[in-house]
Order: sequence, then structure tokens, then C-alpha cells
Amino acid sequence: MSAKKNFLTYMTEKKETNETNDNKIQKPPTQYDSPWKDILQTYFKEFMQFFFPDAHDLIDWTKKIEFLDKELEEVTKDAEIGRRFADKLVKLYLKNGEEEWLLVHVEVQSQEESDFAARIYTYNYRIYDRYKKTVVSVAVLGDSNPNWKPSQFGYSLFGCTLNFQFPVVKLVDYQQRLSEVEKDNNPFATVVMAHLAALNTTSDRDERKVQKLALVRRLYEQGLKEQDVINLFAFIDWMMTLPPNLEAEFNREVKQLEARQSMKYITSIERNAREEGKEEGKEEGKEEGKKETLIKGISLGLRLKFGNNGRDLLPEIEAIEDVNILDAILEAIENTATVDELRQIYQPANGGTT
Repeated sequence: MSAKKNFLTYMTEKKETNETNDNKIQKPPTQYDSPWKDILQTYFKEFMQFFFPDAHDLIDWTKKIEFLDKELEEVTKDAEIGRRFADKLVKLYLKNGEEEWLLVHVEVQSQEESDFAARIYTYNYRIYDRYKKTVVSVAVLGDSNPNWKPSQFGYSLFGCTLNFQFPVVKLVDYQQRLSEVEKDNNPFATVVMAHLAALNTTSDRDERKVQKLALVRRLYEQGLKEQDVINLFAFIDWMMTLPPNLEAEFNREVKQLEARQSMKYITSIERNAREEGKEEGKEEGKEEGKKETLIKGISLGLRLKFGNNGRDLLPEIEAIEDVNILDAILEAIENTATVDELRQIYQPANGGTT
């Protein structure tokens, strides 16, 4: 998958995190589930190496691993799970030739859950009961409470005993090891640093902007490949949300950073999204196909340029049937400063309505 395609997928699936106009201006809330799901699948080997090195060394990485999303959905579809959970079920092989299923459960709520360990046990036995496969459960806890470390579920009565234990990683424990983490080139060193920075700057978005830029600068200083820079930037950007004024400052500083580095990996994304939308639109033989592709490109461009304000503009743009007007809107996104300025491009041709 190309860097451009990867980021387009990220932007298409990215959830809007602002809930009210006041929140959009002051403190847009940070959502942690989707970026964790994406990064887990992209860098699963590195995930195991960083958090569970002993287990990593037992896995035969020469054999293809498989993400069993359908199987996991089958056993969890009727369970109540919080919206800040990121789960992955992975089929892999050990060096001794045995096939194993690994249930990775990433719990990133900001507060503890009394039934968390029971939930892990429930998932584990449901998968085993349905597929008769050995299932190893591990958990990564991204909340801010250092004392909450559920790693066992069980009971004992009348000689009947259940004792289910699973390994747990607590991200806030890395707070005392940041100097060590900063020197680590594993992608999950960046993931941990971004997650902790998001937690630590919840009440100080100015400091969040500073730390966010520092993390992006680190990506370039590490000499990473373009694809890795884009993947990790996507995670940092999604974790460390900023209000519009600080986001604009951050974007300007990223452009300056890339100019100094002579590597425009991140700031080329908006142009790539726009150009891909136009090219795919031209390749489609039918007008409806052109419209659909142009709308996708416009949607991406609006989110990149204007955030939630751009999202609010999309319904009226979707009502436009003329692909030439849509093409003009897509082309104009880069050079317009406000959504009202962009609206002027199509309002006269759209009957002056909004």
C-alpha cells in the first residue's frame, strides 16, 4: 500500500472528536481507540517486540500472521464493550510449529473498569469455545491511574476454582523511563510517547502543541522511511488533538520543519489527496463515478484544511450534480482561507442556496 493510499484510508476513517462549538474552540476531546487499532495492525511484530519481548522471541515471524477480525466480531457482537476499546485477534505460529491465537486487548479508557478482567476472560473462553483454539490474552492499559492493573479473574467455591491470569502493560509506567524510550527506534516508542503526551497535556493545549511538534521532529531525526513517518504522524495527529488556532500554528511549523529537512512527507498529503481524487475522477467513464470520487477528494481536503467546519460544509457540496463545479471546488480548497470563501465558488451556480 502506498503512503498516499495509507493516509487516505486514515483520513477517511478518522472520527470527528469535537462535540460542541465551545469544545471546538477550546479543548477538543481526544479519542484513543481507532489510532491504536490501526497502529497495532501496521506494526504488530514491533508491538510484540516492544511490550512482550519474551513472547516475541517464541513467534515464527517468517510465517504470515493473520488478523481474525471476523472471528473476533462473532464472539463479541453481543457483548457490551466501551467505545474506547481496541481489540485484535491474531493467528500466528510459534517456532516449534504450533498454531496459536493471540487476543490483544487494548484498553485506553481514562478511568478504571470494575469488570475489565471478567471481560477479558469472557472473550478468551468464547473464542476457545467457538473455535477450539488456544487463546492467549494480553492487555495494554492506557488510562491515567497507575494503581489500576487488573490481570486476574477467578473464583473458588466448593472445591471448584477458576484462576485466569493474563499479562498487562501499563503505559503510565513508562513515564519514569522516557529517556530510555526516546532512544528506542521501535515505532511503539513513538506510540507510547504520543499517548503519554496526550494524557499529560489534557489541560494545557499550548504545551500539547509544543510536544506534538517535538514528536514529529523526532520522526525526521530518526531517518525513517516516508511510509513510517506518515503512519506515525497519523497516530500522533489523532492522539494529540488541538483546537483550530493551535492546529493552524502547528501545521505552519510542520511545513517549516519539512522545508529545513527537505523531506515533504506530511505537507504533501493534502496535495496528494486532491490529485488522487481528480485523477481517479478522470479515469471513471461515468459521470456518477466522477462525482463520487471528487466528493471523496473534497471530503478529505475539507477535513485537512478546515477540520469540523469543513465537515459541516460537505452536505451542501454533495447536493451539487455538476462535476465541473465539484472539480473547481476541489482545486480551490488549497488556496481558500475560510469555508465562506470556498462557498462563494459554488453558491452562484447552485442557485445561491446553502
